[in-house]
Amino acid sequence: MLQRSTLKFLKDLRLHNNKPWFDDNRAQYQQAKEDFESLVQQIIDGLAKIDPALGSLQVKDCVFRIYKDVRFSKDKTPYKANMGASFSKGGKKSPYAGYYFHLEPGGNSFAGGGIWMPEAPVLKKMRQEIDYNFPEFESIIGQKEFIRLFGKVNGDSLKTVPQGYHEDNPAIAYIKLKSLIVSHHVPDEAAIQPTIVRDILRTFATMQPFINFLNSALHE
Repeated sequence: MLQRSTLKFLKDLRLHNNKPWFDDNRAQYQQAKEDFESLVQQIIDGLAKIDPALGSLQVKDCVFRIYKDVRFSKDKTPYKANMGASFSKGGKKSPYAGYYFHLEPGGNSFAGGGIWMPEAPVLKKMRQEIDYNFPEFESIIGQKEFIRLFGKVNGDSLKTVPQGYHEDNPAIAYIKLKSLIVSHHVPDEAAIQPTIVRDILRTFATMQPFINFLNSALHE
């Protein structure tokens, strides 16, 4: 489980998002970082039982840096007021769909997954997979537990139909998506309970057929 102090650090960072404050509180940051990384390792260990291919992941391959790239952003605050980790074949920079845990106090934490803004060749393959095997895809995202946890598949959508498809295609709503993502809200109090790893893994297990379907498009 996570320590309450980790959530407190992120809350304080949101209020004091500047380098002098961060430098003065670097010890608290280090404790929060280690706490989150411990949780990530526990998630990797649990995922290995669900998907053995993910058991070889290293924490450093999953956790995102807290430092922001502000070169092209209007928001020049230097740090993220959240911690995140991606679990996919090949690590966080791989082209594969995967699982994600996002810790952000204030009711913004979630366990989710899918694929976010893939490169055009990858997205093309996934669109084809959904088009060719739509009944299978529909049955996966139509499962009662899937709907209970995630609602529906989300992502920014194209305003026009991609080349090669037609508006009357039964899968067109998903074919037009530029990302295919699902998420389940995690309340602040739930994040600091002893059951948090178990709860995240159960969420990921429900998501697994969806992830496997997306990745099947990338298999040779």
